Amino acid sequence: MSTINRAKESAEGSSSRSAGEQQQQQQQHQQSSAPVSRYESQKRRDWNTFGQYLKNQRPPVSLSHCNYNHILDFLRYLDQFGKTKVHLHGCIFFGQPEPPAPCTCPLRQAWGSLDALIGRLRAAYEENGGSQETNPFGNGAIRVYLREVRECQAKARGIPYKKKKKKKILQKPNKDPNPTVQ
Repeated sequence: MSTINRAKESAEGSSSRSAGEQQQQQQQHQQSSAPVSRYESQKRRDWNTFGQYLKNQRPPVSLSHCNYNHILDFLRYLDQFGKTKVHLHGCIFFGQPEPPAPCTCPLRQAWGSLDALIGRLRAAYEENGGSQETNPFGNGAIRVYLREVRECQAKARGIPYKKKKKKKILQKPNKDPNPTVQ
């Protein structure tokens, strides 16, 4: 069979396939031909981990029934694998950025790691067929939780967190200090 006939059959065959199938094949082809970025591979890994977490719940939770409570539970579950020392209120090192000795306070996930994780999962949810309007990763309760974690960790480490204020650009009238007379 000639290359022209193969190309013709391929074109005819592709017109009989649905647009969804064509798009899926294109994505698979792009994924197999181009190297995946670190962000994309981390996003896929995070998405799979979250899916596995939902499957391990008793009873298992489907993605369509997942809500912000499941996500908050997932974030708390991840704390056991954290590497950031968060001093408790009763600890003698509470509020010290660099304590002089070790203590028994727990290790937790760092706020920045959780924030980045939620961003990746939010994007993955939409890439896997979820709508932006129903995305549980964008729920206000998630934002409140992350804000509380950030503030708690900042206090425990003695680092005040202050919200950055937007700088206002002042426009000065253009006055020439040396006006010339014409």
